[in-house]
Amino acid sequence: MPSEECTPDLWHAKTGSRRKTILRHAGEPAWRHESCYWLARDVRAGTVRKEFIAGRPSPPGSTRTVLGLRHALLDPVGHVRGGVPGFAPEAAVVLISPRLGAGFVQFLVDLRPGEAGGSGLPGVEGFLYLLAGEAAAELGGQPVLLAAGDFFFTPPGMAWRLRAGACGARAVVFEKPYARRPGISEPPLLVGRTGEVAGLPFLGDPDALLRTFLPEDPSFDMAVNLFEFRPGASLPFVEAHVMEHGLLMLEGRGIYRLEDAWYPVAAGDAIWMAPYCPQWFAALGPTPARYLYYKDVGRHPLEDGRGEGKIA
Repeated sequence: MPSEECTPDLWHAKTGSRRKTILRHAGEPAWRHESCYWLARDVRAGTVRKEFIAGRPSPPGSTRTVLGLRHALLDPVGHVRGGVPGFAPEAAVVLISPRLGAGFVQFLVDLRPGEAGGSGLPGVEGFLYLLAGEAAAELGGQPVLLAAGDFFFTPPGMAWRLRAGACGARAVVFEKPYARRPGISEPPLLVGRTGEVAGLPFLGDPDALLRTFLPEDPSFDMAVNLFEFRPGASLPFVEAHVMEHGLLMLEGRGIYRLEDAWYPVAAGDAIWMAPYCPQWFAALGPTPARYLYYKDVGRHPLEDGRGEGKIA
């Protein structure tokens, strides 16, 4: 049994049940929109249930999940666990995958204390960001200790395994087939932490800070960045570009424009943006908004960034 020092959003010591709450700054109230639920697993009974955290219940049959032509917004109310070999069926939620039309996979992992799981498919690279808790990782046989805000990148085909600490662990994972280029070596294993990466003003705006976690090097064909917006800050223009995105809201709330639709978003929401999907974000509320996002980079558009070059 974990100690009382464990964070309450990972473990409720009195009931023995694991809870998930919206990740937010200390003292920030949960945004009271109608989807403030998280799936929670009752560790003792081994069941999966929904736990009301804040706000009012959604009407039966309603959802904020939207599947558009070139985007998807995934409401955590609708999360269904399973589908990731290497993890217990109730430990993972696949958010984005090629079945949606994406060239990558994005999934959430929730491990109870001492529970382990891992991945590492041939030719597939990966990036893991620890959202909460602590964990011990094995990266190609190399042991690494991780705390919330730490991350790692594994080169193509490298097996990795994560074991949760005494309070459990929560992580988001991005995986994609590596797009090789003649004369360019594969990227190396990389381990880092958020606090050691400087947040730089995005296009000169000090209220929109961008942290880039992977090097801008020809060997890398993916990027994972952390964006933080102060209340009222926004992207400077509506973007439309060749890269696709997978995004997870970490803290705060805001408005996201995707194609011709406008969506209120909050911590826990996941978003897929296909290439050339018009996109724009503005932070709302009294506290900063933060999101983590993936994009494909470093390859010519005539090359298939999803794994195989199309140029002879």
